[in-house]
Amino acid sequence: MHNLKNIRENPEFYKKKILDRNVKLDFNELFRLDKENREIIQKKEKLEQEKKLISRTKDKTKFEKSKVISQEINNLDKILKKTKSQIDSICDFIPNIALDEVPIGNDEKYNKELKKVGEVPRFNFKIKPHYELGENLKLIDFDTATKTSGSRFVFLKGKLALLERSLINFMLDIHTQKFGYQEISPPLIVNADTMFGTGQLPKFKNDQFELNLEADQKKYLIPTAEVILTNLVRENLLNFKDLPLRFVASTACFRKEAGSYGKDTKGMLRQHQFYKVELVSIVEPSKCKTELNRMISCAESILEKLKLPFRSVLLSTGDMGFSAEKTVDLEVWIPSENKYREISSCSSCGQFQSRRMKSKYRDEKNKLDFLGTLNGSGLAVGRTLIAIMENYQNPDGSITIPDALKQYMNNLEKI
Repeated sequence: MHNLKNIRENPEFYKKKILDRNVKLDFNELFRLDKENREIIQKKEKLEQEKKLISRTKDKTKFEKSKVISQEINNLDKILKKTKSQIDSICDFIPNIALDEVPIGNDEKYNKELKKVGEVPRFNFKIKPHYELGENLKLIDFDTATKTSGSRFVFLKGKLALLERSLINFMLDIHTQKFGYQEISPPLIVNADTMFGTGQLPKFKNDQFELNLEADQKKYLIPTAEVILTNLVRENLLNFKDLPLRFVASTACFRKEAGSYGKDTKGMLRQHQFYKVELVSIVEPSKCKTELNRMISCAESILEKLKLPFRSVLLSTGDMGFSAEKTVDLEVWIPSENKYREISSCSSCGQFQSRRMKSKYRDEKNKLDFLGTLNGSGLAVGRTLIAIMENYQNPDGSITIPDALKQYMNNLEKI
């Protein structure tokens, strides 16, 4: 969320930056409504002042005039409510402003590769995709999941279910014990205000699983733990001494994948329900860039310990998320596709989310300001599972367990 006063005072800056995000905004209409809103506020304040003066005189002859003024104030309140709603309907859809180092472009074609880590494996046998490996082992079941729940769901069984659980425990242990994140076990259901706070609503309403409750009790299944973890500081006033706050949670995540019809229909790459270990940081705004680099390195360490080849990519203005000011994706090598696929997305959101959540802190000079927020996958568990299955597959269809996971897998060597 942006400060409307800043937009009003720097129109050319915002026009360019919003255009860079591939968003067309009617600034003329926004400025017209803003001007009208401020004029009505001024009228209302004058009438309120006049009413106060009448009240102080205690002159009964002016009682009728006071009633007329009260009615005028009520009328102005109704107009203000309508005008504010119109302004919000524009401002709520304005994305965050990209930092200067973010490449400008319409889509992923303009992303910038930062580095590659690890050697892409070479196989001397015909490799299989993860879903074929899992089905041959009778440890992945898509057919039954389709019967029980619909498409884009899966049953993991036996040792693959154990591998999924082991990955979660492994990631949580690294992030809590090595990097100092506080583990949280959060609710998986949130209200509309919480979803608005991190930017999922109203723009991405069609992507969310909404629970069928009363209209005034709208609830949603979380699309990512970012939503609930970031809102831990909702409407809070912190002190700079309390910062940074770093949270980690492993949760199921739920997404309709409304805009992905026909994409990744085979296998587990794009599911309606999946597990993810999520990292969230709450910092002083000036520390966002440093914290983003730290968060990226935390996510990278998981891939490095699992010895999975990956690359990091700086996303363009047209490819990064609505609330982000800068995003770096980590993409893991998927042999069956002969390409890298996203496994983590680490973003700095600056003060964009904290404005929506009304989350502030007092700095060293006792000045109030909005907090800085960041989030990142540490990692997407399902995609990590896929990467291990495919990169560690053997000619006989078995899967070697990475050394880092053996202690979590009862010292099992292979599946």
